[in-house]
Amino acid sequence: MIRILIADDHPIVRNGLKQMISDEADMNVVCEASDAGEVFAGIEKNELDVLILDISMPGTGGFEILSRLRNNGSKTPVLMLSALSEDLYASKSLKAGASGFINKESAPEELVKAIRKVFSGGVYVSSHLAEKLAVDLKHDVDKPPYEYLSTREFQIMCMIASGKTVSEIAKELYINVKTVSTYRSRILEKMNFRNNSELTKFCIREGFVK
Repeated sequence: MIRILIADDHPIVRNGLKQMISDEADMNVVCEASDAGEVFAGIEKNELDVLILDISMPGTGGFEILSRLRNNGSKTPVLMLSALSEDLYASKSLKAGASGFINKESAPEELVKAIRKVFSGGVYVSSHLAEKLAVDLKHDVDKPPYEYLSTREFQIMCMIASGKTVSEIAKELYINVKTVSTYRSRILEKMNFRNNSELTKFCIREGFVK
């Protein structure tokens, strides 16, 4: 039996995922979480085989939760979930230590396939993304500037674009304000942005923030 924790702050999404999984005899949702605290509590109290984790969690986001899990030595396969850009977020998820990425608009059979893949120790990405990665590798396509941002830099860029202040970001990520400001300066330099306004417009245009 594959024991699963679903972490998403929207009850409708969690219920939908549970419904998809309920038809599978070898899978069971043993716990749900709507924020980071509930994720860590669920992991501590339950034996889990797969964590389905929404990237856009309130407060401490999915990437930060994933980072803390890996830093704490957790080897539980994490399947990152998002309604945002697969082409970007899937790559960032894998680099951050996730075992796979699935879009919220995926068909039920894709979700089941992804769960089984990461449970067995594999890495899951959609056939669309796998093909894109293969094409990019074959033709040695130049990466867009945001691909050169670290996972943390990309995370902070999106937080700035969503309207969070430096102080709010520092509190959420458990780092000091000066460190956030340093990250911001690196992001602006790497992306050739003059200010937060340009950064925000770019992120909205690319679909990195809602």
